[in-house]
Amino acid sequence: MNEQTHILIIDDEKNYLLVLEALLLDAGYSVTALNDPESALTFLEDSEVDVVVTDMKMPKITGRDVLEHVHKNYPHIPVLIMTAFGSIESAVEVMRFGAFDYITKPFSNDELLLALQNASALSRAHRRYRLLHENLEERYSVHQIIGKSKGIRAVLGLVDRAAPSKSSVLISGESGTGKELVARAIHFASPRKDGPFISVNCMAFNAGVLESELFGHEKGSFTGAVAMRRGRFELADGGTLFLDEIGELSHDMQVKLLRVLQERKFERVGGTEEIEVDIRIVTATNKDLAKEVEEGRFREDLFYRLNVVHITIPPLRERREDIPLLVAHFTDKLARENGLTPKTFTTEALDVLCGYEWPGNIRQLENTVERCMVMVPGDRIDVQDLSPEIRDEETQLKSAVDLLPVELNLADTMDKLEAALVRRALARADFVQVKAAELLGISKSLLQYKLRKYGITGH
Repeated sequence: MNEQTHILIIDDEKNYLLVLEALLLDAGYSVTALNDPESALTFLEDSEVDVVVTDMKMPKITGRDVLEHVHKNYPHIPVLIMTAFGSIESAVEVMRFGAFDYITKPFSNDELLLALQNASALSRAHRRYRLLHENLEERYSVHQIIGKSKGIRAVLGLVDRAAPSKSSVLISGESGTGKELVARAIHFASPRKDGPFISVNCMAFNAGVLESELFGHEKGSFTGAVAMRRGRFELADGGTLFLDEIGELSHDMQVKLLRVLQERKFERVGGTEEIEVDIRIVTATNKDLAKEVEEGRFREDLFYRLNVVHITIPPLRERREDIPLLVAHFTDKLARENGLTPKTFTTEALDVLCGYEWPGNIRQLENTVERCMVMVPGDRIDVQDLSPEIRDEETQLKSAVDLLPVELNLADTMDKLEAALVRRALARADFVQVKAAELLGISKSLLQYKLRKYGITGH
């Protein structure tokens, strides 16, 4: 028994109340005993109560009234009903209205203590669930999407506007940009936040397995189906289903997904019963789905079903001013979660990080910060502590060139490289144009020309 369990007892018979209070205090519970049901309901508003024990027959406010009030306003609190007028009918009635248990006066001390032990266990389970859910909600709230850049502010604005609706959301962006984090932020900012968030990577399964993963299967529907299994659509009922890498779906799976989106019902593999679900669909892709539609690889009707709200996450190289904020966030997070010594990156090291192209985006940056936190012995991380491909400019250039397609237009490619160098210089110069021009070895007027040419914001 947990001595922190707080029991609220409500009974209009003062002598009986005193006996119960003494019994429960002796058993190690924290107890509040009230003989006025009205004051008890007020007490619940301002106090942490784990279990309510109430008499059934009381003047003005009955035990059933208390039960209905608690069940409506504090559904996580178990209610134990006690009465001297027990009958099967009244027991069934209070259980139907949500009572945890029902005991008839006179009852033995052991009977009451056993019922309270079970109610306390349920209350602790509810409390752990609420704490876990609150932690998840905070972890995946919009406040955990780090950045002050124009691009990330636009993403946050779309999340705020999209979250309250039921509309499907398509999130696009390169690998490692944080698409699932945005999907979770939408879920936890929505009215569905108390429902499940179910995530599926469509690229992780072949077509046959993916169908079973999404829709479930009946026992014996295929070799190895030894029992009925619910799919992700059923598990997400009342919440959000996140389908990552949606551009990898086969044509057959696109057809089946479209049917579910249109009818909000489906059948398990090998089944005949139609199952209705209430879910919100959020999808993500690193492909240009509009181009996939043009080239016949993705169904146009499905694309429009998914693309009601479109959120594009910019790559890290286009939001370089966010890199110092992300580095600070990751160093603090890793230190707290792994018991590591807090460390700071020097200004010079941050300059190098801001200048790197980050082909792996935020995921690569977090891995880089983690490696430095683990491997660097001191409390300061300097340029020499960074991996060679990040700190060495020649290696950076070779890495960038290797990422380019074999067939390319030289003039267009040179323009893109020049624009990237200008952006890097601006970030390193903290967006002071004179300093950026010095880093590039050009005049300020030439820098301003290139800013206009490439449409780069110079601040």
